[in-house]
Amino acid sequence: MGKRYFCDYCDRSFQDNLHNRKKHLNGVQHLRAKRLWYDLFRDAAAILQEEQTKKPCRKFLQTGQCDFGSNCRFSHMTEKDLEKLSAQVQGEQRLKELQQEGADVPPGTIEDWLEKRAKRLSATQSN
Repeated sequence: MGKRYFCDYCDRSFQDNLHNRKKHLNGVQHLRAKRLWYDLFRDAAAILQEEQTKKPCRKFLQTGQCDFGSNCRFSHMTEKDLEKLSAQVQGEQRLKELQQEGADVPPGTIEDWLEKRAKRLSATQSN
């Protein structure tokens, strides 16, 4: 039967040979899944900057859905979402400034981290 290759990004396995692996790694689905995975770890400032440069997606604003999904070149964030993201960026900047000044800032709790992670995951699944 031979060896099988399992792709963690795509959650798929296939027969492992040079042709199949190269075809998979250059495929659109794999590249899309890989980009979504790494987008989970981007900081809020980078996301805010990128979203502010994009124009709003008319189809998404009218219907709440877009045929292109995460590949759409327009922004799927509402004004409320942008305000929340902006507030988060400002909070992170204030925290960094306090840490640079030497203020004693307690680290976040695991519950805070889990809550943020759950929100991030649900936001990526809804897009």
